[in-house]
Parts: sequence; C-alpha cells; structure tokens
Amino acid sequence: MREHLKLLRIKHYIKNLIIFLPVIFGGKISDKATLIQAFLGFACFCVMSSAIYILNDYMDIENDRKHPVKKNRPLASGKVSKTFAVIMFIVLFLMAGALSFAIGSIYGALFLLLYLLLNIAYSLKLKQIPILDIAILASGFAIRVMYGGAITDIEISKYLFLVVVTGSLYLGLGKRRNELRANTDTREVLKHYNESFLDKNMYVCSALTQVFFTLWTIDLDNKRIVWTVPVFIVIMMRYSYCIEGESDGDPVEVFLKDKLLMLLIVGYALILFLLLFCF
Repeated sequence: MREHLKLLRIKHYIKNLIIFLPVIFGGKISDKATLIQAFLGFACFCVMSSAIYILNDYMDIENDRKHPVKKNRPLASGKVSKTFAVIMFIVLFLMAGALSFAIGSIYGALFLLLYLLLNIAYSLKLKQIPILDIAILASGFAIRVMYGGAITDIEISKYLFLVVVTGSLYLGLGKRRNELRANTDTREVLKHYNESFLDKNMYVCSALTQVFFTLWTIDLDNKRIVWTVPVFIVIMMRYSYCIEGESDGDPVEVFLKDKLLMLLIVGYALILFLLLFCF
C-alpha cells in the first residue's frame, strides 16, 4: 500500500495550494460557495496531477532505472505493476472529469485540459527541447492560478500572474541547474545546458519575481500588504541558500526538508492572515 501511495506523489499536492490565491486576495475567503468551489478545484487538480505523475513515471521507467535515486520509484523498482499503473491512471482521469463536471466551470475545465495536454506533450517529446522543458514546468503553476480564478469567477491580477510565472521559472531553472550539477540525472535535455547559463537566468527570474511581487502588493486594495515584501525577499533568499547546497532542486523537497524555510513561510502566512482579516 505504501508503494501505491508513493505512486500518487501526494506530497506534491502542496503545489496545488496556489489555486486558493485568487480566493484569498480576491476577498472571497468568507464566501462559502466560492470556498467550496476552490476546495473542489483543489481536489480535482490533485487527482489530475496524480494521474499525470503516473503517466510520466510509466513513460520514464527505463530512464528511471538508470538513475541512482529514481530507480527506487514504485514503477521503476517493479514494486508496482504496469497494469496497476494503467488502471490507476484511468480511474484518476475519470475522477478528475467527474469533479470538473461537479464544479461546472467551462473555463476551469479548459485549463485542466490544457494542463493535461501540455504534460502529455512534455512526456512524449517536449522535455527534450531546451528552454521549452523549463517553460512547460513553469506553466503548470500559471495554469493552477488561472484555474483557481476561473472556477471561482475571480479576475487574476496581472502582477500576481507575473509573480507566479517568473517565480516558477526561477524554480524550474534551479531544478535543472542542480540536476546538471549532480551529474546523476538521465535527462537528455541536460546535455544542452551549462551551469552558468542556468545560474544567470535563475537569478534574473528571482529578481523579477521580487519586483513583480512588490508591484502586486502596491496594487492591492489593502495597502498594508506591502509591509510583507521584506519577509518575501528573505524567503526567496533562504530558498536560494537551500538549493546552493546538496539539494536536487525539487521545490517540494526543498520546502519540506528545510525547517527554517517552512517556519518563514508559515510566519508569512500568519502575517498575511492578520493583515487581510484582522486589521
């Protein structure tokens, strides 16, 4: 059972929390109907993302078996059969479809479909094309926030969109940089990159993320949010510090393994809550 749960990559559901950003900053968190829509969307995206992780693992079995860490994944190690993986993919895909129907948002369904198609294309070919592979990784976060806005009928701030795009490009570049540095990944696309290129572009995106975040806080109706900018910058600095170490660059692993980073994020969330709803 443990290996079957690992196949779903449940800890990566943390990425889907970005779906709630439009609700939080759109001032609709106290609206019960909107909140229910957001939770249904979160559940739907979690199910769909698990289906895609299974698909990616199924298509990468041979490459994963050559990797010192990925060889322990459920499919690559043989602890979970290919047949079970196919059945689970179908079940999860149908569940995501049913949840999407219950949500009843056409635009939301289109964003979900776009997420699926992009990831299928990524698994088939696009992951081998430099720059495009990172752009598709980043697009997943942008689609999540747009999906959150679509299902709750909340307009997405242009600055929030830019924060998510540049921030996710920063994460994607950092992941590729550390994979290249470790020299243990079997990705063909890494042959086209060098550490200097990834490093420079990574920190350009980091700077842009902080600039767009600042502009976003200034643009918000609640002018107090701008005082959270220094905390956000410290979080970005701590994340950069973490991936300069022995991390493989996977954002979820970085967040879950560094206690100080987690504490900073929780602290930021608490400050944000107080500024939005108590003052």
